[in-house]
Amino acid sequence: MKKFNIRKVLDGLKEVSSSTPSVQVGPQENHLIQETLQSDHFQLCKTVRHGFPYQPSSMAFDPVQKILAIGTQSGALRLFGRPGVECYCQHESGAAVIQLQFLINEGALVSALADDSVHLWNLRQKRPAILHSLKFSKERITFCHLPFQSKWLYIGTERGNIHLVNVESFMLSGYVIMWNKAIELSTKAHPGPVVHISDNPMDEGKLIIGFESGIVVLWDLKSKKADSRYTYDEAIHSVAWHHEGKQFICSHSDGTLTIWNLRGQGKPIQTITPHGKQPKDGKKPEPCKPILKVEYKTTRIGEPFMILSGGLSYDTVGRRPCLTVMHGKSTAVLEMDYPIVDFLTLCETPYANDFQEPYAVVVLLEKDLVVIDLAQNGYPIFENPYPLTIHESPVTCCEYFADCPVDLIPALYSVGSRQKRQGYSKKEWPISGGNWGQGTQSYPEIIITGHADGTVKFWDASAMMLQVLYKLKTAKVFDRNRSKEDKGSTETSDEDPFAIQVMAWCPESRMLCVAGVSANIIIYRFSKLEVTTEVVQLLEVRMQYELNDIESPDGGEPALPTPGASPQTSGPPSHPSTSSNNSDGGNMPCLKVRSTPLKQSAGYQVDLVVQLVWVSGEPPQQITSLALNSSYGLVVFGNSNGLAVVDYVQKTVVLNLGTVELYGSNDPYQRQPRSPRKTRQPSGGLCDINEGSATSEDRCKSPTSVLLSVCPPRGANPLDHRDNSFSRSRSSSVTSIDKEAREAISSFHFSDTFARKGDSTLTPCLYVGTTLGTVLALALTLPPAGEQRQLQPVILSPTGMLVRLKGSIMRMALLDSTGSMLPPAFEPWFEPNVTADGEEREKVRKRRPVSVSPSTSQDLNESQYAVVCSEKQAKVISLPSQTCIYKHSITEASFILRADVVQMSQGVSLACFCANGHIMTLSVPGLRPLMDVNYLPLTDMRIARTFCFTNLGQAMYLCSPTEVQRITYSQDTCENLQEMLGELFTPVETPEAPNRGFFKGLFGGGAQSLDREELFGEISSGKANRSLAQHIPGPGGLEGMKGAASGVVGDLARARIALDERGQKLGELDERTAAMMTSADSFSKHAHEMMLKCKDKKWYQL
Repeated sequence: MKKFNIRKVLDGLKEVSSSTPSVQVGPQENHLIQETLQSDHFQLCKTVRHGFPYQPSSMAFDPVQKILAIGTQSGALRLFGRPGVECYCQHESGAAVIQLQFLINEGALVSALADDSVHLWNLRQKRPAILHSLKFSKERITFCHLPFQSKWLYIGTERGNIHLVNVESFMLSGYVIMWNKAIELSTKAHPGPVVHISDNPMDEGKLIIGFESGIVVLWDLKSKKADSRYTYDEAIHSVAWHHEGKQFICSHSDGTLTIWNLRGQGKPIQTITPHGKQPKDGKKPEPCKPILKVEYKTTRIGEPFMILSGGLSYDTVGRRPCLTVMHGKSTAVLEMDYPIVDFLTLCETPYANDFQEPYAVVVLLEKDLVVIDLAQNGYPIFENPYPLTIHESPVTCCEYFADCPVDLIPALYSVGSRQKRQGYSKKEWPISGGNWGQGTQSYPEIIITGHADGTVKFWDASAMMLQVLYKLKTAKVFDRNRSKEDKGSTETSDEDPFAIQVMAWCPESRMLCVAGVSANIIIYRFSKLEVTTEVVQLLEVRMQYELNDIESPDGGEPALPTPGASPQTSGPPSHPSTSSNNSDGGNMPCLKVRSTPLKQSAGYQVDLVVQLVWVSGEPPQQITSLALNSSYGLVVFGNSNGLAVVDYVQKTVVLNLGTVELYGSNDPYQRQPRSPRKTRQPSGGLCDINEGSATSEDRCKSPTSVLLSVCPPRGANPLDHRDNSFSRSRSSSVTSIDKEAREAISSFHFSDTFARKGDSTLTPCLYVGTTLGTVLALALTLPPAGEQRQLQPVILSPTGMLVRLKGSIMRMALLDSTGSMLPPAFEPWFEPNVTADGEEREKVRKRRPVSVSPSTSQDLNESQYAVVCSEKQAKVISLPSQTCIYKHSITEASFILRADVVQMSQGVSLACFCANGHIMTLSVPGLRPLMDVNYLPLTDMRIARTFCFTNLGQAMYLCSPTEVQRITYSQDTCENLQEMLGELFTPVETPEAPNRGFFKGLFGGGAQSLDREELFGEISSGKANRSLAQHIPGPGGLEGMKGAASGVVGDLARARIALDERGQKLGELDERTAAMMTSADSFSKHAHEMMLKCKDKKWYQL
């Protein structure tokens, strides 16, 4: 029977009735700290999105502006210019983007969506906006075509009709090409949807229309009838012109290419099956997979290029997707890692009627973007400068650090630059449009991502950009080939046994600690020198604590934990060896540390591996929390069994305790005594989402195979496969305490503080937060620096409970008496591979001084404040009196997923991300609500697992498996955002049209122009059917542009410059015209004088 607690009920009522923090101190202490942060210092907005566009569906390129656009299946639009210039936009409907078309060198883009809407985007502002939209209601859009320097957009539909849209007004023309007029009258079947539209490069009045069934029609726009029809018995996927406009090529569903002469009727002049086996008896080659797209590009010197995707033979089972480049007699088959979505050939000219001179191919894959250099032998790829490899292995956790030490990024870059692959193209990246932002935000920012394959990546996130700095492969520490007995009985561990679950990093000392799903912890030191480690140092830790189901006599002392997990400060027996020499058969780790020498490159080098081992067939629980302190030389980690403290200087375990041992005799939960070994208990009901714990059923499971497997949501009922009756929800576990509740460790905090109530001196301490809302303190006794630190043991002694809150403890921090944040002590970085005397090295070690001296603290009575945030509420504790002076109930109906005490430029605040989508900030220490924005509902556990706040108002999360979304909650950053963002559109002069040549101009062999306005305008074609499509003015129209932020000023400036340039060019043209007229007059006078001179002379006198 559950114990009724009236105090809890009263506390709950008090918190519900009061939305402001309840102050529990006298008025004389109320104004000890003057808080500088106000609500107007906060504003929430998205800043930039990095990474590969998730589920891409279409692509376009502006050859003059050199901007690439990619559309996705969720209606997102990503625009890329030069490295560091990228932009994200979103269609409101969320429908898939089926096609994109640039208005070349106009700063505009047309997007066609799967919901049959067409949109015009204005790219001349830093945040592109929709100017116009057109929603078709009776016909489905299948293909769009916008000729270069034309304002008429052709739209093909599923019914086989073609409509025209004026891109300036976004109004439909009355001119319609109906399918039944295009095909022959004798044709009984419908030709199918329109799959291709393009105008003849040499005659704008002639249009090629490709129908899915295999019919191609050459349509005369002026006479409104079909000039020619070309029929093939296989479905068409794409059509491409030769630049002279006399030939075109089609790709078909049977893996063939057909080349047609424009004037040749009936059959194609050539049929090619690029990947088909040619039978000896002259029969047709065997059919192949469809060629989804073909491009036909010509060069002035040499053979044309035919580039195609698909078309492989059906017998190539398991072969990777390929791009085929046919150049003259050579055929190159380029294998890709992922299926091809689309590809584009980049050419020197935007004019379709000139030699194309292709120089690169952009290939959009399902999970990558590849650019191939066509100008070099072997077709090498360009090194991709965009941060598109975030998802190279699925991200399992991440951390964000702003205002890092200034020497960190150069140090990481210098070791990371040695990891780069060779064999890339030596040319510059061809997508080079746009300009960088002019922001003043200059502090260093670093993002660290942990991945499912055990890699850890460091990213430079400064100045709204993202660039990979360094990549660490943690799996190198372990043997890849594990024997059956090492695998144990967990089949799921084979999926991603090296996946990173929790990370702890000290930027000042550059110490790194990572915990993996296989209950392993690796401690790394940073070195600029390469080293070979003969023996990887290994500590094996046995943590196995179970609860008794049976009742035991009251007051019974807790039994000792399982052998090897000693609660004494001396620690359990450890095995610094390269493999697990287990004394009993059940003792084994999930992963086996390699026994061969490990060559470690410059960068992060393994210092110590800690493994939790199986105990008598029972697997170790996953690590739920992790912390390190470089000044103390300690790493602490915890799970649902308890915690262990490792001294990585001496390579020993200094403490290994079950959670209940931390309470001693003051355990408030009246649990049953522990037993050395008991039947398996349900685990995983209490897990902290932001620390990435998991149920034992999900141990070692891939975070990508089932997104909810890494950490079940708070409201879910995580079932254990060994006890299906266990179904306690997360919400009930924090409001009622069962006798057999499994209490996990959820957070840690190292600091120099007052360990006990009433202390007058500061001592090193470790605060421990649990999933039942308790904060416990451990006092640390550290040996003196120097040689003694290597020899004398570190002693930890529990000092009791500091405070209890509702819900799992998320974050702890300490403030000094002025309200400034007290960062943990740290040791400056030193080169570990330089042999130096121990004492000399210890001289380098410094502790960051605490800003409050004991004398000042005695004057104020209180010298520190502990800020503690759980998933429900926050409290501020005054130290050393340990009295709660502020308390605030952050949420009742929901729970907090991530909380961080962050340093803003104006002061310190507590930032929280709630499961109901709210992002909140509170003042510290007063806990006044400063901001509460309903930003993003928790739709995916990925967001919960990856959301991070950091200093100076920055935050981030993974918005998709491949993309990082960065946001800011700082008013200063929001105000300066326009300046920080890059510009996509830059004024560039359009290249001159190709010279027609004297004879072509004389005999009419050049390109034929067409007055489309006269043909498609309302005067000649009439009004369009109103019910066919609805025009919707976009927010980026004239009305929206007036309030479209500060980008308008830049637009006006650019427009003024463009007008000035245009005026200057017109002036130059006038001068040239005048000069030509003067020259003509002079020539005329000379000719007249010559005529008069020679008029009366005979022919022989001339």
